Amino acid sequence: MMNRTEIKSLRDEAYQHLTTELLPFWTTRMKDEINGGFLTHFDKEGKDTGEDEKSLIAQTRCLYTIASANRAGYGNGELAELAKHGVDFLIDKMWDEKYGGFYWMADRKGKVKIDQKIIYGHSFAIYSLSEYTLATGDKRGIEYAEKVFDMIQKYCVDTRYGGYWEMFQRDWTLCGPGSQGGDRKTLDVHMHLMEALTTLYEYTGKEVHRRKLLEVIDLMLNVINHPKYKTGIPQFYKDWSIAPQIKFDIIWGWDRFSEEGEKGNATDNTCYGHNAEFAWLLIHAFDILKTDPATEAETFKIIFDHTIDNGIDIEYGGVYVEGPHSGGVYDREKEFWQQAEVLIGMLDGVLLFNHEKYWEAYKNVHRFVFDKVINKSIGEWYPLLSRKGEPIWTHMGHSWKINYHTVRSMIQSIERLDKLLNQ
Repeated sequence: MMNRTEIKSLRDEAYQHLTTELLPFWTTRMKDEINGGFLTHFDKEGKDTGEDEKSLIAQTRCLYTIASANRAGYGNGELAELAKHGVDFLIDKMWDEKYGGFYWMADRKGKVKIDQKIIYGHSFAIYSLSEYTLATGDKRGIEYAEKVFDMIQKYCVDTRYGGYWEMFQRDWTLCGPGSQGGDRKTLDVHMHLMEALTTLYEYTGKEVHRRKLLEVIDLMLNVINHPKYKTGIPQFYKDWSIAPQIKFDIIWGWDRFSEEGEKGNATDNTCYGHNAEFAWLLIHAFDILKTDPATEAETFKIIFDHTIDNGIDIEYGGVYVEGPHSGGVYDREKEFWQQAEVLIGMLDGVLLFNHEKYWEAYKNVHRFVFDKVINKSIGEWYPLLSRKGEPIWTHMGHSWKINYHTVRSMIQSIERLDKLLNQ
């Protein structure tokens, strides 16, 4: 069903982009030589915007990106030092010595701007710090990854209904309800905890890390995903009843809200990028757990087919933002990160099911990314585009739009395309 020449051509295009455009965009800009840590805010031309903030989410995602690229063999060994530069800032400036955990936001110099403890950011702390030790051997990474894991188990586990609380004050007091987020649980946090615990367990092999990973996987499969369509449900109340999708006071990346702060179709929308991302992350978790992904083959097939049938734009290419669980589309714009995650998911569909429709879907999204999403003269991806592929937002980096999705997508896609070539 697949042409070897075609696979190699797409693989080489991805490799060329990663090594000559995407990684160099960041490695030549992101190191803050003055204050430590990473610079993350860049305009359409790739120029530093001067925004005086360093968020936990952006610093940890940058660390993951550089560490994972180093572990995958890119950068001729030079990325290890850049990763260490990020770890130094994270531990020296953003770790709370009094109460433990990482502050949510600092300024460029490392002075704390928001001292709350947000579990979304801590999931990426575990993920990136574990990856850092796997990539470099520096044990500080795993030391702090385990500290964060232990604090989350101590302060954030909901022992009555299961899962994790997500929004806390500096001293780990749970935030209030509603827009403070203290009464909500989200797909986002639990999915990212799954990827974090996968990488933590990959390094430590500890039974407690394995057990907690299996708990989150069970929640994702049997509570957070729709029972029929296997699509992700975004927000819940504490008892896992479905909650309207609202905007939190401390928000991570979801800027596109009505003024009221509640999303239209608040209880019936699913995100195609998240669904594909969850599927491939779970396949990876099974690999680390030494579990055959075929045990959940039906679930993976339903998710991938739903993504193709509803999320992929046959006419213009690329992946829509979201739609109802039962099928259809609410939002026909194209977000960068959803394209990135669906690329990996579709290649996993090919490897798992050997079916042409997943390959055709991969080629659709690949072509849209390389023809429309990449800012050709700069090398990074536009964050948001119209259905036809015209840029709506043009910044190359800020706290919510960083290198984690784009670089990871290329590294993971190349790895899977190589597998297909070797077959």
